[in-house]
Amino acid sequence: MIVEKTRAAVLHGPEDLRIEELPLPALGPDDVLVQVDAVGVCGSDMHYFASGRNGQNVLRQPTVLGHEASGVIVEAGALVELAVGTRVAVEPAVGCGRCATCRSGHYNLCPTGTCFGSPPTHGTISQYLVAPSRAVHPLPEEIGTELGSLIEPLAVAVHAVQRADVQLGHRVLVTGAGPIGILVAQVARAAGAEEVVVTDINDDRLARAAELGATSVVNTATTELTHTGMDRLLECTAVPAVLWQGIRALGPATRATVVGQAAPAVDGLPLAFLQRWEIDLGTAFRYARAFPPAIALAANGRVDLAGVLTGRFPLDRAADALRAPVQDPTHLKVVVRPGD
Repeated sequence: MIVEKTRAAVLHGPEDLRIEELPLPALGPDDVLVQVDAVGVCGSDMHYFASGRNGQNVLRQPTVLGHEASGVIVEAGALVELAVGTRVAVEPAVGCGRCATCRSGHYNLCPTGTCFGSPPTHGTISQYLVAPSRAVHPLPEEIGTELGSLIEPLAVAVHAVQRADVQLGHRVLVTGAGPIGILVAQVARAAGAEEVVVTDINDDRLARAAELGATSVVNTATTELTHTGMDRLLECTAVPAVLWQGIRALGPATRATVVGQAAPAVDGLPLAFLQRWEIDLGTAFRYARAFPPAIALAANGRVDLAGVLTGRFPLDRAADALRAPVQDPTHLKVVVRPGD
């Protein structure tokens, strides 16, 4: 199969997303050509679309958006062992593989690493995608290709729970009932947490969190968070005040982990409180070696991906997909189907 061009969703500036035909890069000996089936819309995609930036990364040239992708291998380089026809989830963040950081296993922190959909690297909202073979993971028959696009956010949750060191019997507080927060809650339960409390200010999302495994939910816009003595906090909102509130719900010798995209600098860190009770403050960035366990959790039913998927859009309506979670807060995860 010879494919030289692809239609893709290219962001030229805030609210300026165009469906264009682009040339595909040449297939290297260790690359695969993936016919993309589904691409999940992430908060970072929505930030780029709305303002042309996500955190400190700024759009400086037209870039294809998207990084949560799944599809089918339709061509493979000479050194690739995966067969044409294999359904795969795409791991978008790729380290150089040579530096000390990559060799230590922390390739998510590679100083020169790239990530699909993080400008200027073209992303995955495209009919076809060329990717290194090490960046694709076969999907078992238990996971449909569409739901395979949600393996990437599930990998974020797996890595976050690993970084938080959630253990059997722990009481866990998850702040934020967006897609990542709900997946984090499910992974924490799978890791053995006895209690998982999820907070948010959206009742619809809290109801979905409860359906998908949270032991209790709290709308902090209407109800005071009175929990104390929690063992772990996983903060998924990126709102500093929510992090400070969550920290104060922790007991002595516990841990808070920042999962949501942090601002460059924040004020109000309760440092004395952290020190007095020896509460560790940690962070999680993307994932490393998290796709295989994420796939296993979804395949054996320990995590419900279908419960997070709330909308589908064809490629020509990719801009509508990027607006949908803002216009309708009941949405959790929407996907773009480039083949539709």
